[in-house]
Amino acid sequence: MGGTCYRATVSSSPAPSVAPRRIHVSAAVILDDEGRLLVVRKEGTTAFMQPGGKPEPGETAGETLSRELDEELGVRIEPERLRALGTFTAAAANEPGFLVVADVFEADLAGQRPQVAAEIAELRWVTRADAEVVEIAPLARENFLPG
Repeated sequence: MGGTCYRATVSSSPAPSVAPRRIHVSAAVILDDEGRLLVVRKEGTTAFMQPGGKPEPGETAGETLSRELDEELGVRIEPERLRALGTFTAAAANEPGFLVVADVFEADLAGQRPQVAAEIAELRWVTRADAEVVEIAPLARENFLPG
């Protein structure tokens, strides 16, 4: 048998560590008179999250949130009326393997009533107790759910 002999070496070196990919957004903390947090659920998803979204080129974080609140909920809040709370990071609710990095602002609706618009399927006002029966995105659940 004059065939060629092949030898293979198998090594089990660890796979390189892959850092999670990041999604940068602006998000709102909006509380009602009863101290409940406003959360929204986008079409085709199951988790409720804070209203907000991704920036357009050249937008500041406040401008992004102002635009998103108008598009998603029909409420108008000028960027200068938003109060920065900081930057928060959590697992992304709807994109496995991603982290969401959110510039979060407190927003006062000043009597405006949010309405479902754009890609929003549903909105709710929730407390920590509601997280037992409603799927809340990690960012809101870990940082902003009231009492």
